[in-house]
Amino acid sequence: MTWISLIVLGLILVFIVRQSAARVSQTPWWLLWLVLMLPAFFIGGWLLLLGNTPVPSGWLIFVFVTSSVLYLVLLRRGQPPLPAAPPTAPPLTPPLTENGKLLSQDEETQLQSCFPWGMYYLQQIEYRPQAVICRGQMRGDASQVYETVERNIAQRFGDRFLVMFQVGLSNKPFFALIPRDRLPQPQQLFRPALSLGLLAFTFLTTTVAGLALAAPDLTAKELRLNPSLLWQGLPYSVSLLLILGIHELGHFATAWYYGVKATLPYFIPLPFAMGTLGAFIQMRSPVPHRRALFDISIAGPIAGLLVTLPILVWGLQQSEVVQLPANAAEQALNPQVFSPRISILFALIAKAIFGAALKDDSALHLHPMAVAGVLGLVVTALNLMPVGQLDGGHIVHAMYGHRLGAIIGQVSRLLVLILSFTQPWLFVWALILFFMPAFDEPALNDVSELDNWRDALGLMALVLLLLIVFPVPAPLAALLLPTYPMP
Repeated sequence: MTWISLIVLGLILVFIVRQSAARVSQTPWWLLWLVLMLPAFFIGGWLLLLGNTPVPSGWLIFVFVTSSVLYLVLLRRGQPPLPAAPPTAPPLTPPLTENGKLLSQDEETQLQSCFPWGMYYLQQIEYRPQAVICRGQMRGDASQVYETVERNIAQRFGDRFLVMFQVGLSNKPFFALIPRDRLPQPQQLFRPALSLGLLAFTFLTTTVAGLALAAPDLTAKELRLNPSLLWQGLPYSVSLLLILGIHELGHFATAWYYGVKATLPYFIPLPFAMGTLGAFIQMRSPVPHRRALFDISIAGPIAGLLVTLPILVWGLQQSEVVQLPANAAEQALNPQVFSPRISILFALIAKAIFGAALKDDSALHLHPMAVAGVLGLVVTALNLMPVGQLDGGHIVHAMYGHRLGAIIGQVSRLLVLILSFTQPWLFVWALILFFMPAFDEPALNDVSELDNWRDALGLMALVLLLLIVFPVPAPLAALLLPTYPMP
């Protein structure tokens, strides 16, 4: 199990480094990955040399801190230098007009007329390397202000600028006009051959994983002699792919509803363990406002959960109650002796199905579809972590703003790391969260706040996260899993 965790960690970090850290640093991504993997290499080497001897916590902390510091140093040293600024003026891009600015004098006058003084009193125009910054005092509703100013700028300048409405360090809203010819070139949106190929490969790996769950004693020789046995892996495979696919299609459909271009879902095959590392989509155009950011982000977990719960309930109905082994802590994720204490939500669902048959010393021998349902809960919880570019990170960003959302993400990393000491299955994910960027991309209108019902729905999503990741506390366990006296 330890080796599988280390391999999974390595594969996930490859994706994270290439998709996030490599964008902000010129340091080779493989070097950053090697530095992040130092703790994993240390643990792997220790296991090879000393077997199951526990790794001293002091050494592990030292290697972890060294890896973190070295990673941050390499990341910062690889950041491209800022352009040199003239002594009396801020740095400018190569001149687009005769006065060496992004706008001519006449265009600057036209820009000033785009800001109605009764809605946004323009006080200052600043020229930055890649944008025109307009600062002033907002005097109206943020949504109406943005829509009015954006429409006025489009009437006078066409599609020359991408208009962003952000909150500055002084907590005052400002506009940023970014020339569209300075934006990254759009990438190919749909790659159906790649999407279908990954889906087919993931279907194969999850089917093999499902067969291992349905027939754990089956040998490779028996499978070669009778390939039709693979059909036994289909309940798990189809269930898990359906959960992951509906989750991502929830994001996809909501993104297109708001006019945000998004790719088709990409599945990540894994030729061992659970057969996949999940699925994802990529948004290839800006999100218009925080309301859209919230809806796109929460649509995936809601859609996935609506599929997960029926699959989990049906799978549990096909499962059976068994005796909890003495070494239950070491077999926390063993589907043959799965402890219901691992999650509050799971314990509540299991109690509703098994009733009095579920006692203090009970475990569950999970049906493969129940395993898929459990993984659906895990996927929902991991995506709801309020960090960076995860669904939960987008949700808290939409609820509380860009800066406060990032602070919540930083605190959440620490809390997940602390929780992993009681929930060991979270430890690898706690490490991944630590190296994940805390900030996500802002919306075009990142000032307008959510309405009350979206705030309430966001809080419910965070409560759902806690119900999934927190183990059953002793007082609740006494009610759900009572100890019956021996007859």
